Amino acid sequence: MSNRLKVYCKNIEQYVDINGGETLLEIAKMVNLDFEPICARVNNKTENLYFPVFTPKQVEFLSKESSSGNRCYIRSLCMVLYKASQNLYPGTRLKIAHSISKGYFGKLIGRSPKYPADENGNIFITKELVAALKEEMQRIVDADIEFQRKERLTRDAITIFKNQGLDDKVTLLETIRELYTVYYKLDGLCDSYYGTLAPRTGMLNVFDLRPYKDGFLLTGFDKENPNVPPQHVTQEKMYKAFTDYIEFNNIVGVRNVGELNKTVLAGRTPLLINVAEALHDKYLSRISDEITRRYHEGGARIVLLAGPSSSGKTTTTKRLAIQLMTNLLKPQMVSLDNYFVDRDHTPHDETGDYDYESLYALDLEKFNKDLCDLLDGKEVFLPTYNFKTGSREYKGDSIRLEDRSVLLIEGIHGLNPELTAHIDEKMKFRVYVSALTTLSIDDHNWVPTTDNRLLRRIIRDYKYRGSSAEETLKRWPSVRRGEEKWIFPYQENADATFNSSLIFELGVMKNYAEEILSQVPRDVPEFGEAYRLRKFLSYFLPIEEKNIPSTSLLREFLGGSSFRY
Repeated sequence: MSNRLKVYCKNIEQYVDINGGETLLEIAKMVNLDFEPICARVNNKTENLYFPVFTPKQVEFLSKESSSGNRCYIRSLCMVLYKASQNLYPGTRLKIAHSISKGYFGKLIGRSPKYPADENGNIFITKELVAALKEEMQRIVDADIEFQRKERLTRDAITIFKNQGLDDKVTLLETIRELYTVYYKLDGLCDSYYGTLAPRTGMLNVFDLRPYKDGFLLTGFDKENPNVPPQHVTQEKMYKAFTDYIEFNNIVGVRNVGELNKTVLAGRTPLLINVAEALHDKYLSRISDEITRRYHEGGARIVLLAGPSSSGKTTTTKRLAIQLMTNLLKPQMVSLDNYFVDRDHTPHDETGDYDYESLYALDLEKFNKDLCDLLDGKEVFLPTYNFKTGSREYKGDSIRLEDRSVLLIEGIHGLNPELTAHIDEKMKFRVYVSALTTLSIDDHNWVPTTDNRLLRRIIRDYKYRGSSAEETLKRWPSVRRGEEKWIFPYQENADATFNSSLIFELGVMKNYAEEILSQVPRDVPEFGEAYRLRKFLSYFLPIEEKNIPSTSLLREFLGGSSFRY
């Protein structure tokens, strides 16, 4: 009787016999894949390819083009960049702050006569410095060095990181109090990452490193053409929004999750919440003042607010309306959703479902006619879209713009010029809303803006729409494709950018999201994403919501808002 184990490989839809103890990398060679895997899902959970298999498992090997594979690729590149920086500029700190312009913005920090720097220790970046870093990264890639996965007692990992000057990682580990810690070793240098790394550096053959602002931009491969890096995209306004909030983080002394956790342990979160909420008020007041100025100069009669899913557009619109009222203007609101075409005219997406995120799901002609009539002082009867019947209805609701009236329109297409093609540009003011998260896990691990929004949506869908986390996770890739097509290309059209993130919110959402995510069954593909998000939330200490005001943008997702939705 054979004692061999059977592993089910989803890629070939067959069982594979193994002895037990083989790594995923060894199993991958047995099944003759037509691509080079970078990681794998084992029982729907993403694992490193050196993961040994001792019991029957379901295995799906992933390419670098998959969502999990792409994250693995970028994390691995970050460690190569860290290794290159220490080889060339020992003693400096590598800080990877956030994503921007289809890449990841980083800096080198240090105080030494050898490395000229500004008053904050940011080393002056030159073309020569970046070129040297890129060349060293290429040398490391060409050397095809193994990323060695280690798991040790956390106290031992803390000692290693202290010796390497990674104080941010030490602070994080000291606050979350885990017994064991996973880290990676690359040619003698250790680092930890939120997720798996590639087996070896030779797999990272497509990347770029270029000077960007006062730092540099690291990019992987283009999603449309994995053989080349992506083309640079100008995002000046997005960069400024990130920079403004990073400066705020520095002022309040909460730049990473470890420092946030220390604030929680010290009982200082009420003050942090009050200051973060006041910052939102301040930025909305500035936007309101600019709209008011333009209004009195004869423009800005229509304010369009756009942003991706769960960016907080609705609450931002309501709070901006309050600020405009304090400036003695009269805000009136119109919902884009009420201008959907009848269902039998709605375009379809690539899966054949109705594509309500398409610009052409809206009756653009009727919408523009109503706006023109309103600007001409006419009364307009507003439609209502019946989602049950899929048709437009009129219930007698009307609107007329009076003296000092400003029309607020919230919807994902607000920055797209085609939405309001018949309206004079002078009459429009565009606001882009997104949760541009500036908090880092540590110097080498940023908090993805997308994950922040996804957690908001999971909580909201569960609380208000009766949707499970599994259902939300299943729909999320389609939502993201719609954003890439209909929202992100128009970000720079904004007259103002409002960062809706709150520095404390992930600690608050942890209390809600972990329970919801734990309900995702292990036997569905969405389990992997649910597990990843739960792992991510494990870095945060919980924060009570009792000090969050009823007008907070976060209340749109948690409940307890004084606004009606």
